Amino acid sequence: MPKRKVRVRFAPSPTGALHIGGVRTALYNYLFARQHGGKFILRIEDTDSTRFVPGAEEYILETFQWLGLSFDEGVGVGGDHGPYHQSERREIYKKYVDQLLQEGKAYIAFDTPEELEAKRKEISNFQYDASTRMGMRNSLTLSAEEVKKLIAAGDQYVVRIKIAPGEEVVVNDIIRGEVTIHSSVLDDKVLYKSADQLPTYHLANIVDDHLMEITHVIRGEEWLPSAPLHVLLYRALGWEDTMPRFAHLPLLLKPDGNGKLSKRDGDRLGFPVFPLEWKDPKSGETFSGYRESGYLPEAVINFLALLGWNPGNDQELLSLDELIKLFDLARCSRSGAKFDFEKGKWFNHQYIQQQSNEEIASLFMPVLKEKGVEAPVERVATVAGLMKERINFISELLDAASFFFVAPESYDEKTVKKRWKEDTPERLTELASLLENLSDFSAENQEKEVKGWIEASGYYLGNIMNAFRLSVVGEPKGPHIFDITALLGKEESVKRIRKAVEVIRK
Repeated sequence: MPKRKVRVRFAPSPTGALHIGGVRTALYNYLFARQHGGKFILRIEDTDSTRFVPGAEEYILETFQWLGLSFDEGVGVGGDHGPYHQSERREIYKKYVDQLLQEGKAYIAFDTPEELEAKRKEISNFQYDASTRMGMRNSLTLSAEEVKKLIAAGDQYVVRIKIAPGEEVVVNDIIRGEVTIHSSVLDDKVLYKSADQLPTYHLANIVDDHLMEITHVIRGEEWLPSAPLHVLLYRALGWEDTMPRFAHLPLLLKPDGNGKLSKRDGDRLGFPVFPLEWKDPKSGETFSGYRESGYLPEAVINFLALLGWNPGNDQELLSLDELIKLFDLARCSRSGAKFDFEKGKWFNHQYIQQQSNEEIASLFMPVLKEKGVEAPVERVATVAGLMKERINFISELLDAASFFFVAPESYDEKTVKKRWKEDTPERLTELASLLENLSDFSAENQEKEVKGWIEASGYYLGNIMNAFRLSVVGEPKGPHIFDITALLGKEESVKRIRKAVEVIRK
């Protein structure tokens, strides 16, 4: 058989905000497709109409637009294997439901929820399978005439796969190796429901993957238990030769303790678990997102890529092109990956350092505007260059660098107590006069003249410089003081020193 061109899919359900774990799954599919010159497809699995949430699909599309991960085919793009919404493929699925029924590989079951619940109470660990199906109300125990009559009367039914007992089902997983399951532990899963005339996930998934010519199914570990059933469905439909390779990714685990990462962990520890901010249309509750929290998309991609996969070396900062070049499913861990959100902040800090001052300024300008601060972009870019080493997020610039845009209204009490001496007002008045008379107000010339004056006057350098910073900034923080005053300009710097002399009293 000729080697097929790689085709992978990301197939979320529009049932709410896309979890960050889902984003990682999509990223791994994207990297795999790009490395192999294949196609990355978006399919929306919306067969469960009861769980549909308005806005969820748009949220998914916006997430990947923000991250810069483009789909080659699917929802929002189009292609030759559509439609790409499962809800638009009803007739396609029905054809294969009928095929399985005609070939005796599936059967119709009329058991009501009440009847099933009664069986569960009657039989410990009840499952609908070869050992129990003949005691239930289905087309295997009812006559063809009775089945026809019930359907004509409008009785609701489901179609179940008929799993033969006593078989070894082998799943060849790229990450986990050969996984063997005995068919006797599998139940006759529901494949189709007459109530909404739609298939369940299991059948729709297999039919779509086959017809869309998917070559590799890369998905979360939570889907591993369903893999044996999917293997059996491929066999039942006669598609075993075109069955995709499976790769079940490790779970994302809580940052602390055991178990799968959840939204509650983010709420509890103060970090986002969604890529974008999400407002739940049902509860009205708003959840934070990585974008709105100030993460750069490149940082999020790099961070997620290394959660459960390693490049085979010690390199941590990897561009998207480098990730594509190095990505190998064989290097994915079998065990879960702890979600180290502090490491996520570290990645964001690193990527901020790689941004040009102008790029940071363009991201910071809206933050300033929101606070009613007007400043020329050139000045904001200079501030960004002085301050970006000190921040993990663009939004932190507002607090870290506010003194560049707004004069202090108050002064740090601890610093006043420690640094504001009896002679400080007199010394700072002298300093203000010195600065006022400088024709060259560059940082270099200020430093030379001020330090020369301190030395010639016999003053203590620390006392003058600490009080100088306090008067200009209001706190003992910020970059080199002369870089600050050079950017503020002579008039503003002198004005702040004189104001501090008037305001601060000990």
